[in-house]
Amino acid sequence: MIEHRHLGSSGLKISSLTYGNWLTHGSQVESDIATKCVETALDLGITSFDTADTYANTAAESVLGQALKGQRRESLEIFTKVYWPTGPMGPNDCGLSRKHIMESINGSLKRLQTDYVDLYQAHRFDYATPLEETMQAFADVVHSGKALYIGVSEWKAEEIRRGQELATQMGFRLISSQPQYSMLWRIIEPEVVPTCQELGIGQIVWSPLAEGVLTGKYAPGQEPPAGSRATDHKGGAQMIARWMRDDVLNAVANLKPIADDLGVTMAQMSLAWVLSRPGISAAIIGASRPEQLVENVKATDVTLNDSAMDAIDKAIGDVVERDPAKTASPAKRPC
Repeated sequence: MIEHRHLGSSGLKISSLTYGNWLTHGSQVESDIATKCVETALDLGITSFDTADTYANTAAESVLGQALKGQRRESLEIFTKVYWPTGPMGPNDCGLSRKHIMESINGSLKRLQTDYVDLYQAHRFDYATPLEETMQAFADVVHSGKALYIGVSEWKAEEIRRGQELATQMGFRLISSQPQYSMLWRIIEPEVVPTCQELGIGQIVWSPLAEGVLTGKYAPGQEPPAGSRATDHKGGAQMIARWMRDDVLNAVANLKPIADDLGVTMAQMSLAWVLSRPGISAAIIGASRPEQLVENVKATDVTLNDSAMDAIDKAIGDVVERDPAKTASPAKRPC
């Protein structure tokens, strides 16, 4: 059964494996398959669903909203985000200005077919908008009942601290951070995680399988399997390209004997590793087929002892990225 964890120090509980539809709904998979994946997630005990207005230029929210139609709303935790461009890419179609936030939350609610979202997240930090303006807009979104909680994604530790100070002054709190995190990408460990733990903010991490590389499906010197993310030219191939290096793939191959000894798949071991780390409230998993969810949810039953954790660190060695400076938002607003 899926474990439910408190999101930071808030009273909100979310499923430790959260279903995300980036690069899938409205883009990589057809709507009927997307609906089957959502139904499977619900059957497996996943109650938390993460999306964003920018995914497939708003189509992903619409697909998720339709897939969840008819479910008891109070039994779900629905997350979405605002920042990246939507619509025709007009001058106010992105960022964290009051105008864009207010228009975006209304659009998201319509597409998701709900009166409120449980968590509304700043998808990046906006250097072109005063932080006070952004946080006041979020305060008004919360006070209007359109979002119950506010979070951030890919903010630096000092940005999170400043945001929390302002949020507290305005009568709400930041409760979540959504950074990239996996065995291979650990840049949040030195600064973001300790700051968030101090401030009562939980991590909902994305790409815990490093775009699928940690499943072991990609072999050094070989063409990627047909139908895999590395062959998806709608966006998946571009995202995974940074991991498709022989040094990384050779290091990942070293993980297979460890997983075999544990009697689990590499994906299950990789997800279990993430869920065991300090400060982690949930890991986001996606799926292009329901069977992927069935297998990956088994990670919640995997326990990694100290010996296994040490073996993992030794196996992947120096390919791990740890530089906290790589936590960054675009210096220039993208519209």
